[in-house]
Formats: sequence, structure tokens, C-alpha cells
Amino acid sequence: MESKKDFKKGVQVEENLGDLSLINRSKLHVTGVLEVISFTEDEIDLITKGGNLTIEGKNLKMNKLDVVNGEVNITGTLNSFVYSENRKVKKKDSILSRLFR
Repeated sequence: MESKKDFKKGVQVEENLGDLSLINRSKLHVTGVLEVISFTEDEIDLITKGGNLTIEGKNLKMNKLDVVNGEVNITGTLNSFVYSENRKVKKKDSILSRLFR
């Protein structure tokens, strides 16, 4: 967790980068979501305050997406979730743009 110093009070305050709450390996609540990159029934890719988050499983569904508060609820059989460093996902170039480089 990153921390910031509150200079007015002289107190160390930790920045909330987001939370994961897993219930019975079938319901996942994620906070701190900035953007949904992609989703299928087997994989969901998110950009969160804490880094890129890849969720893998079976029959995955996003039941709630609250972009204002940065919250996502996911149901299905959850097998794994992995954080990686923040990086922009490069959009695939079209065939024409690759031909004319």
C-alpha cells in the first residue's frame, strides 16, 4: 500500500488502492476499479488503483459495474486473480495499419 503524509495533522495515511472480497469461491466484490479492459466467460481484465487485475474462472458474469464508485461484482467459478503492474493495453492494429508502417 502506498502511504501519504497528511501535513496538516502530521499523520501517515494509507491510500486505499482497492479491496477484493471473495465468498465461497463463487462471488467476488472488487473496489478501486478504474476500467474494464475485457471480459469473457473465462477471463476478466480490469485496471484498478492497485494495478492490472486478471480474473480467471468458468461462467464468469459481471453482475454489477459501478464506474462512479469503482466497484464490480463478479459471479461464477473463480479459479484465480492476479495483479500485475499498471500498463496500458495496446489495441490490436488493423491489417492495413500494419501493412503501411
